[in-house]
Amino acid sequence: MDILNKPSLSKARKRSKSKVDIVEYKVDEYIKDLGVGKKYLIQTHGCQANEADTEVMKGMLLTQGFEETSIIEETDLILINTCAIREGAENKVFGELGRLKSFKRINPDLIIAVAGCMPQEEATIERILSTYKHVDIVFGTHNISKFLNYLYIVMKEKKKMIEVLSKEGSIIEHMPLARDHRFKGWVNIMFGCDEFCTYCIVPYTRGKERSRRKEFIIEEVKKMIKNGYKEITLLGQNVNSYGLDFIDNKYSFAELLDELSDLPIERIRFTTSHPKDFSDDLIEVIAIKDNVMPSIHLPVQSGSNKVLKKMNRKYTKEDYLDLVNRIYKRIPNVSLTTDIIVGFPTETENDFQETLDLVRKSNFEGAYTFVYSRRKGTPAASYESDITEAEAKNRLHRLNDLVNEGYHSGNKRFENKIVKVLVEGYSKNNKSILTGRTENNKLVNFSGNEALIGNIVEVEITNAKTWSLDGKVVSNQ
Repeated sequence: MDILNKPSLSKARKRSKSKVDIVEYKVDEYIKDLGVGKKYLIQTHGCQANEADTEVMKGMLLTQGFEETSIIEETDLILINTCAIREGAENKVFGELGRLKSFKRINPDLIIAVAGCMPQEEATIERILSTYKHVDIVFGTHNISKFLNYLYIVMKEKKKMIEVLSKEGSIIEHMPLARDHRFKGWVNIMFGCDEFCTYCIVPYTRGKERSRRKEFIIEEVKKMIKNGYKEITLLGQNVNSYGLDFIDNKYSFAELLDELSDLPIERIRFTTSHPKDFSDDLIEVIAIKDNVMPSIHLPVQSGSNKVLKKMNRKYTKEDYLDLVNRIYKRIPNVSLTTDIIVGFPTETENDFQETLDLVRKSNFEGAYTFVYSRRKGTPAASYESDITEAEAKNRLHRLNDLVNEGYHSGNKRFENKIVKVLVEGYSKNNKSILTGRTENNKLVNFSGNEALIGNIVEVEITNAKTWSLDGKVVSNQ
């Protein structure tokens, strides 16, 4: 008999004040060497949290002898790590599942697994059960640590395994990791989100906020330093709320960042920040610590107070601009980027003009911009709207025109200056050109030797484009 445990949105809404258990990861003895002689392929959709989860699942597979492949015809396992933030992302996954049906028909032993945020939605499970019966394993964001157990059941007991938890579990420490990069990497400092923005499904798919203990974070970063990592990015749905869930001690994100900056790591970044929790203490740490990068992603979503209230963002346009001014005053060389949604239910042309005004005043050097996507199960899904698709797209185009001006002016200020670049590899578009990121997270392309990859080098910027910089190497750091 197949195993089936479905999610519940009503349960996912609940938040408890109980202390979160910390559990050491371990693999059951009977699972040992499960993947010897077998290959896997993982597709990752969505945000940095999904990328970090994929690195964990890769690590789990590699410890059991699986080998990674990019060739679908030779793989034994296909895992799709999914995103639920927008309808378009979900449609891509369902389209891919439909495509994989033919591969399953050719190779009945092929295992197809679906993980991530989409399974946390009730509608996703029902659609998989009715339309995509060739899927063997489905699990969500709270039980990644059981992935190998589910795989064993499917491989050895020939059962289908669908188990999605609506109540987040413990924090699992020391899970295996197969990082995608050799010199920069993600470090999860917390999981979940308690903001409940009315348009967002994440608090339901990722659960309540749970902060890792600082000693485990510091231990992980020290190990990365020992292994030659030059840059870390601290990761959370709202990193600024790190530590607010601790019951037995007080310890803030600013304190964590300050403590990590004393370690011999060249670069520290963090994402994503919620404006309401961005403290002056945090601004001060960024200002005085040379290895905390002057690049801040600060999602605003809208410049209209009416829309911000409907979104449940918990700040006003004036609050946001005051925060931006305090950041610029203390960190004059900072680069600010943001997220903006247009076409949110009830947004008028005047509301949209308020957003454009905020963009002008904030001097953003980049933005992720989106047309509002209705997500079933969120409060905003029931909001009435008379905004046509054509009008929403028109607003997005006008917003992007303004945002692109900010991209270009933000890049232009580095022209003819020498910047420090962490060399990441060769350009995707030109294999003879190296590419990397500045301290302000600007993409730079330049000629250079392969030996520079993984190092921080000085580059003189010769040309500023809208989305990238051209330069020439001056010297090694």
